[in-house]
Amino acid sequence: MLSTGFASAPVSRSLAYGIVATSLLASITDTKHFFYIQVDPHIWQYHQLWRVLVYQLCYTNSTECLFAAMTVYNVRVVERVWGSRKFASFIALSFLLTTILPPLLLTTIIRPLSLHTINYLPAGPTPLIFSLLAQYHALIPHVYKYRIAATPYNPATSASFTGLTFSDKSYVYLPALQLALSQFPGSLLCAAVGWVVGYSWRNEVLPGRLTRWRVPAWVVGEKMRKRGEDFEGLRRRLEGENGGTAAAAATGSDGRLGGEVGRRRPLARQLVDQFRGAF
Repeated sequence: MLSTGFASAPVSRSLAYGIVATSLLASITDTKHFFYIQVDPHIWQYHQLWRVLVYQLCYTNSTECLFAAMTVYNVRVVERVWGSRKFASFIALSFLLTTILPPLLLTTIIRPLSLHTINYLPAGPTPLIFSLLAQYHALIPHVYKYRIAATPYNPATSASFTGLTFSDKSYVYLPALQLALSQFPGSLLCAAVGWVVGYSWRNEVLPGRLTRWRVPAWVVGEKMRKRGEDFEGLRRRLEGENGGTAAAAATGSDGRLGGEVGRRRPLARQLVDQFRGAF
């Protein structure tokens, strides 16, 4: 049976609620101006490097907050496939990488190449969300596709189809696309960096020590089992299977005890037992 809501996805639930809560709190306290980044003056003049650490904590408008929460809800299936611990580990690593890379690329490469015209990096965890979306794109296959024709289409003719082809996953990508284009070009830079980080993790481009790292089990509410407990559980299962096999051998299908069933009977005896009572 398919799970609805955030069932079996506690980390996704916490992430979605956290995005909404922090964005609402920034709006209520009128602190939105602390979360976006302008290379000049925030970095070069005022040296406010702390903005690099906080710009992913919240969104500064309700539209982005809505589309971000929708996207997290749609990709919650990744947590169900991976498990909460692996999913939380990926989020922690992606948050660290996407916190550093977009401001670094904007400051050192994109802004000089654009002759200082691209100077703004919007607030919000758009890079983190697109790293999750990359995992959803690679992990979850589409179920069906459908087409929207731009002109009347007759399959009997040899005319080529003119229109757009969508899949059942398109409704997941459309809110994310709106999120990537909401504050162009800064939001598009964040989305691109997040997508690259997600696929780099999946294709093992990152160092193996990073991709194999896991958060402690207690972070996601799991109990860390000792190696001895695993062997003890395996021993008990084997003993149970051996006990069931011994019980089946002790009593045959015709109800005789194991001593009688265990002895091999001659062919004549088997025939007599087979037709006993038939005459």
